[in-house]
Amino acid sequence: MRASAYLGDLGGLAARRRLAVLDLRGTGDSEAPGDPATYRCDRQVEDVEALRKHLGLEQLDLLGHSAGASLAVLYAARYPGRLRRLVLVTPSPRAVGFPLPVGERRRIMARRAGAPWFESAAAAYDAIVAKKATSADWAAVAPMYYGRWDAAARHHHATESAQRNGAAARVYNSEGAFEPEASLAALAEVTVPVLVLTGELDWIASPVVATEFAALFPDGRAVVLPEAAHYPWLDDAPAFVSAVAGFLA
Repeated sequence: MRASAYLGDLGGLAARRRLAVLDLRGTGDSEAPGDPATYRCDRQVEDVEALRKHLGLEQLDLLGHSAGASLAVLYAARYPGRLRRLVLVTPSPRAVGFPLPVGERRRIMARRAGAPWFESAAAAYDAIVAKKATSADWAAVAPMYYGRWDAAARHHHATESAQRNGAAARVYNSEGAFEPEASLAALAEVTVPVLVLTGELDWIASPVVATEFAALFPDGRAVVLPEAAHYPWLDDAPAFVSAVAGFLA
């Protein structure tokens, strides 16, 4: 539930494809709903369908990132005939019920050992696992979301607080939003080509998760970008655009 401005032009993908970017309810230029319960992910599927109709498209290529990929997955399950192709970028595994064990997360994080921020980030993750995390802990793990904790990454992270609707985010993944068993059965019938793209350093949608996610679809494929993390269009824009544009073409 963050304003779509954080996506930018997806590393230059806008030069290759026409992008229609949706601000989810209560974010960016989209108004807050009268009923906050409609922030829940499954209750926003019809917003995506309304956008398709507004654009006058019989079918569309749909791309979702992170928690936004959960919405794309639910749309695919409900409206498979409206898709031409589906792209899931570092997708949250919640919609399909995939666990990512703490040990696997730690293994990925350990690849960053030696970075000046690593020890603080690792300690903060311990607090997150123990469900004792503070805002300072979440700030400390921020470098883990990026392949490089450089000026561009710091700037991107700094915009989050102003772009994110925290109240909406607490509802988005709430109880009832997902029915993994039903979704798994529906996705097995989604026959359009599907690309699941992640970064090898992503501790949210790890390469293992991406591979398993792609296997849910009859025509799914996984791509892992080296040295990239949760925002691969920032970490390696040329490789990201090449992979996504090539797939969509």
